[in-house]
Amino acid sequence: MPRFKLTVEYAGTRYSGWQIQTNARTIQGELARAVEAATGRDRFELYGSGRTDAGVHALGQVAHLDIATTLPPAALRDRVNHELPTDIVLIDVEKASHRFHARHDAVARRYLYQIARRRLAFGKPLVWWVRDPLDLGVMRRVAARLQGFHDFRSFTDDEAGEKSTTVELTRCDVVEAGSLVLIGVEGSHFLWKLVRRLVGVLVAAGRGELAPDAVEAFLTQPSDLPARLTAPASGLFLERVFYPGDQRDVPLLPVLNF
Repeated sequence: MPRFKLTVEYAGTRYSGWQIQTNARTIQGELARAVEAATGRDRFELYGSGRTDAGVHALGQVAHLDIATTLPPAALRDRVNHELPTDIVLIDVEKASHRFHARHDAVARRYLYQIARRRLAFGKPLVWWVRDPLDLGVMRRVAARLQGFHDFRSFTDDEAGEKSTTVELTRCDVVEAGSLVLIGVEGSHFLWKLVRRLVGVLVAAGRGELAPDAVEAFLTQPSDLPARLTAPASGLFLERVFYPGDQRDVPLLPVLNF
């Protein structure tokens, strides 16, 4: 059975995340429905590189699809896109090795978070509007402390006893882009809500509500403060999923210029 690598772009505002759920509208569910309608096949396997939560967007989610079809990749892409709602788009479809696995073969993932420093007429579903002034220098100092191997149990709702909460963040960048502040976070894997809580901590530090030194305590002992600072889902994008051989030093860019 042929295997295809899919690259998917979506606005997550109307969906309960990536993974199929009972009685909830999800990205994977909509994609599976579109594949069935486009191919006439009801037996196939669709795996994503990882989950995104309710309301979270993606610029480059990756999935693999095993399906018995003679359609070439371009035709499969076009037919599936015809069946998808307008806020989900198959950017690319390509043939893949049977050994390729969207999740297991990924070597890194990068998330982008967009913070607006002014009220926006068009971009509200894609940003978190922070009205207070932000000290980007302080935010960058805190971001530097969060890079590396750390126990992020204070930044997730995952149970520490069920899975490791130690994660290596290879990059945590704070970039100014016009009226936006972009936060880019890259790592091999991510915990549930980690990025949104990390952003919340950075914003609290940038507002002067949290001393940079206080962040060290979150990495050495449990704290409920990062949970109370969780940033809204609206500003978060799964930007890229990297595989062996992919160029990693790609610049951090806004989704739209505001």
